[in-house]
Amino acid sequence: MRIKNIIGGAACVALLSACNMDYHEYANYEKDYLAQSYDEVIGLVTNIYNELDYDFGQVYGGGMLASACDEAEYAYTSGDVCDFTNGSWSPSNPLSNTWTTSYRAIQECNQYLQEFQGLTFDELKQNDDYEARMFRYNNSFYEVRLLRAYFYFNLIRCYGAVPFFTEMVTVDNVNSLTRTPAQEVFSFIEEECAELATLLPEDYTDLGLLGISPAESGRLTSYAALALKARAALYAASPLFNESNDQELWHKAAQANKELIDACVAGDFKLGTYAALWGTTNWQNSEMIFMRRYVNSKDASGASSVLEEYNYPIGITGGGSGNCPSQNLVDAYEMQATGLGINEAGSGYDPENPYEGRDPRFSMTVVKNGDTGWPSYNTAPIQTFYGGTNGEPISGATPTGYYLKKYLDPAVDLRANSTVKSSRHTWITFRLGEFYLNYAEAVFRYLGSADATSAEFPMSAREAASVTRTRSDVNMPEFPTGMSNDAFWAKYQNERMVELAFEGHRFYDLRRWKEGDKLKSITEMKLTQNADGTITYTRNEVSRTWDDKMYFFPIPQTEIMKNPNLTQNEGW
Repeated sequence: MRIKNIIGGAACVALLSACNMDYHEYANYEKDYLAQSYDEVIGLVTNIYNELDYDFGQVYGGGMLASACDEAEYAYTSGDVCDFTNGSWSPSNPLSNTWTTSYRAIQECNQYLQEFQGLTFDELKQNDDYEARMFRYNNSFYEVRLLRAYFYFNLIRCYGAVPFFTEMVTVDNVNSLTRTPAQEVFSFIEEECAELATLLPEDYTDLGLLGISPAESGRLTSYAALALKARAALYAASPLFNESNDQELWHKAAQANKELIDACVAGDFKLGTYAALWGTTNWQNSEMIFMRRYVNSKDASGASSVLEEYNYPIGITGGGSGNCPSQNLVDAYEMQATGLGINEAGSGYDPENPYEGRDPRFSMTVVKNGDTGWPSYNTAPIQTFYGGTNGEPISGATPTGYYLKKYLDPAVDLRANSTVKSSRHTWITFRLGEFYLNYAEAVFRYLGSADATSAEFPMSAREAASVTRTRSDVNMPEFPTGMSNDAFWAKYQNERMVELAFEGHRFYDLRRWKEGDKLKSITEMKLTQNADGTITYTRNEVSRTWDDKMYFFPIPQTEIMKNPNLTQNEGW
């Protein structure tokens, strides 16, 4: 099996104790002690894996980045995630932990690469699994290099130009580093990934080494290296980082995403059903390239009910509401019969029955008024209308008229006498569907139209953007031929919003496209139940705070104060 989820829970020795870029060197005896133990050395790598990001609400007190863009609204205006949209975001309130977490992990990577190579673990040579252990150890240096590249990508995505170093940084010079231009760091990431794709295994379970399976599932593969290269190339070509619209950057992005798609097709990756993208076994899905398991200190398997507690509807025992899908997102789901948007002539949309005949991904992502069996132990229909069991004016009730379904496990029962208290949740880091969309965007920008092809790029943007629509449980019409560039771009953005909803992309997509004005407001749907039981639907526009400085995050003020050479992002 080619599975890529992270196996967490192993106790590890931390390399750094600080939560900023300050570096604390090992005393020699500590390093020597660690090097004597195979388990301790491999534990250092596990520790770095555990720094990988996921967005189940753990950073913003239950809020997801979906609620910081136009996908959703957080039900509690005092929530940390609301600071992204209410004007409270600042260098002294930088919100994200990306800076501190990423640099801590990069320091760990650099030290591991510099100080822990060349070990032989002689005491293990008589063990039957010695060859497998040494493979894992030697391969770990490729994994750590790819992890380092991934953390640098996360930094650029948030901050643009950032301090860049690939060796251990001492306490004497860590706070004198300047910022390296984003394109230079992107180039490093792409070159590093290209090399690592030739060094990392495609599949750890097929190596024929005793002890490799199943314990080696969840580690970075050659496909993950190609995926990071492809995503980085797309960002590098996007308007936020490619102000001159350099066509060669779009060319490289199309090449990188095609390379990954071709490799995945050859490796028997395939798109299955949309509903199988999440759930307790989603890490086994044939579409998954790399995943990050939710880490729960109380359960080594990662089983938890936190996501359900945050997002089950108010009015359900144990439900706390939370990230409520916006009407903006709901409007993005087209009509299944026609493939047209609800505002397009001839779509078949009925405003009196607004949810009938929509893209099936809508019902798999969003809980709406009248839904039954959500979650499984709830025997009453969901009522999001004013005065309803799950509606306003109850504190914490959805302000948008909807609740979140995607990623949640309806089998988790939050009642006191329940025997199903938790579920395994695994965050999607890379999956094949994203890269068909990435390729569509890049080849469209490079070749100049949705239908254009070339000897190098025989699959058109239109064809690639249609792939995610043809799943057996989605069955949406493909993109039509002959679309104007503006029409294709609008439909492509819509498809990307729908397909990747709540997977952490939209927040960054609007930034890399420099379309932040779309974050100036959000639409809610207010439902009123009439005397005859019918529902009146009223749209409500809510203003949000947006300033172009928000294309990049503010560097934490504490870092600016420590390092006189570290300039703040413009406007902050």
